[in-house]
Amino acid sequence: MRSRNTFDFIKLFFKGVFMGIADAMPGVSGGTIALLVGIYEELIKSISELNISLFSELKKNGFNSFWKKLNGNFLLVLSLGIGISLISFVKISANLLENFPLYIWSFFLGLIFATIYVIYKMINHWSVVSLFFLVISILFSLFLSSFSIYETTEISLLFILFSGIIASSAMILPGISGSLILVILGVYAYLIKSIDNLEFIVIFTFILGAIIGLLGFSRILKYLFKNHRNVTYTIMLGLVIGSIEKVWPWNKSFSVELSNLNLSLSVSLVILGFIIVFLLEKTKNI
Repeated sequence: MRSRNTFDFIKLFFKGVFMGIADAMPGVSGGTIALLVGIYEELIKSISELNISLFSELKKNGFNSFWKKLNGNFLLVLSLGIGISLISFVKISANLLENFPLYIWSFFLGLIFATIYVIYKMINHWSVVSLFFLVISILFSLFLSSFSIYETTEISLLFILFSGIIASSAMILPGISGSLILVILGVYAYLIKSIDNLEFIVIFTFILGAIIGLLGFSRILKYLFKNHRNVTYTIMLGLVIGSIEKVWPWNKSFSVELSNLNLSLSVSLVILGFIIVFLLEKTKNI
């Protein structure tokens, strides 16, 4: 784990803020943002090492040793950024998507184009196996995007728990939006309403599911990065490529007429999204 000064932690907090904003938006993954800002592998490693043995470390060697082994400063500061932005931005995202869908999805498309470029750079070499997994992951991402989206007001706490497990797994995987999974499962609007109304039973049930999903899936990702790094990034590349269809702004039915002005603004936002991610990637090690 890298050592950090106060300025590093301030930057880490805002990286968490960007991750929270991404997770609030159906279409962009917080895992994608973590990858772009250079903390993805540290995040996966830190989450995967959360286990009961840490408490024996606390009992045996004291709090300082426990906190260091936990990488506690990293997880705490990042979680604060994610939590604050996720709670405050989730309702804003729903309003933006409802009132300005063409512009929001155009911006997302720019983010995704740049993410493809960034992940491609991380793949050191290609093979037949890599190409096979690329195709499979593209098809899988397209398959997820093809589900009919529905909403229901009758949702059990057990289903909320299940949704938390699935969505949190997607949130840390670049290319699959956890919020989009919640939309597909039909619980996105319900959870936004629950957060807005401070329905703590629903919120805590979802958080419990999210913790279960994060702890389980992070171990899988840690193993893949350690033993099959190139293939793992190839799969991520395929997932991101496959998500283009879901966020493609010009084949959707919008209330706004696709005039020359709207098209120009839309294309400009695609370019803006690309530039933002490109600059994030260039400065991730600063």
